[in-house]
Amino acid sequence: MTDLFPDDIPATRPDEAGEDRPLADRLRPKSLEDVIGQGHIIGPEGTLRRMIASGRLGSLILWGPPGTGKTTVARLLADAAGYRFEQISAIFSGVADLKKVFETARVARRAGQRTLLFVDEIHRFNRAQQDSFLPVMEDGTVVLVGATTENPSFELNAALLSRAQVLTFQSLSREDLEALAKRAEAEIGRALPLDVDARETLTSLADGDGRALLGLIEEIDAATGPEDMLDREGLTKLVQRRAPIYDKSQEGHYNLISALHKTVRGSDPDAALYYFARMLDGGEDPMFLARRLIRMAVEDIGMADPQALPLTVAARDAYHMLGSPEGELALAQAVVYLATAPKSNALYTAFKGAMSVAKQTGSPMPPMTILNAPTKLMKGQGYGEGYIYDHDTPEGFSGQEYFPEKIGRQDFYQPVERGFEREIRKRLDYFSKLRAAKHSED
Repeated sequence: MTDLFPDDIPATRPDEAGEDRPLADRLRPKSLEDVIGQGHIIGPEGTLRRMIASGRLGSLILWGPPGTGKTTVARLLADAAGYRFEQISAIFSGVADLKKVFETARVARRAGQRTLLFVDEIHRFNRAQQDSFLPVMEDGTVVLVGATTENPSFELNAALLSRAQVLTFQSLSREDLEALAKRAEAEIGRALPLDVDARETLTSLADGDGRALLGLIEEIDAATGPEDMLDREGLTKLVQRRAPIYDKSQEGHYNLISALHKTVRGSDPDAALYYFARMLDGGEDPMFLARRLIRMAVEDIGMADPQALPLTVAARDAYHMLGSPEGELALAQAVVYLATAPKSNALYTAFKGAMSVAKQTGSPMPPMTILNAPTKLMKGQGYGEGYIYDHDTPEGFSGQEYFPEKIGRQDFYQPVERGFEREIRKRLDYFSKLRAAKHSED
């Protein structure tokens, strides 16, 4: 068996005053160099390294899953830059708390001390509370560092986002988790009593969450003795968690999402529900599934059923509001709707065709007739000359040519004879006949 107890791990437990503290607290990094993971942010070329080197911090939004080090990095960032660190949680704080924090920061600033204000779960603040940060960010009273597990684009004010840089934290990799486990073993004074399969299962159970991994290690340490050795089944029984059906970052993940997409495309709602349920049961992120369903709506259904897109977006929002498990039913409804909807990739194909032509042809000038003439000079140069206002025609259709002359008319979109696209085909045929008739008159 692989030696999981390196020589540099002490054979006896340390007898320290802080031994009763949670393992996550005992292993809290003392410097940015000690942080495991997030090399794209805190590595030699990372954003935070450049900020520290410049000697001046900017406001940040740290976005990522739980247990990836957002709070720790914020605290260490303040230490590295010599800022005073102040922490609040949006869950437990209100307007009065914010006013006190801001006033304390103003006093500190007058004394020559800058403040890094760390706001955990910042998305929990309402719009008005988020707006209250703007003045103190702009006048330099605080450097705001907010942490969120939710997409900032949806949860934070545009004004707040415009004043802060968003840094994306990633789930810890298997290698990161293994490195963290070795630190934990050094701290507790023994190797974990796990065989190779059980150790791999441990990192899968942690699901990229360093804090969760340390919690599992504490459970294992407390429940096992020197003579114990756990296999995969013994580990999952001890921690009362079922091992993941598949690894979300490996082959099983891609196999199942491929199966779900193809069964939806193949109009088999029962098979689609089965693969959807398997992924949920395996611990897949419901927001990942929601994003994939939205993609299916536009790629495989498109204009054959224009309601597919708003319905999948509504299902995502419903899950976002209800959470698990209640919101899962909304996603399941979207799965069935997509699987039973008429299928068409005409929009998908048309868009790819248009993108291809756009890349190949550069930037030719649109016809002068459809360009605005906001100045007399532009009007004199022919901008907008000859334009026909479609609503002024009997049919509401002028039949003008809109493509650049260099390209000529293109036919990217070819609707199929299914669903709503059958009606679109009729409209396009009608417009084509009108266009041909008007051109023959010219």
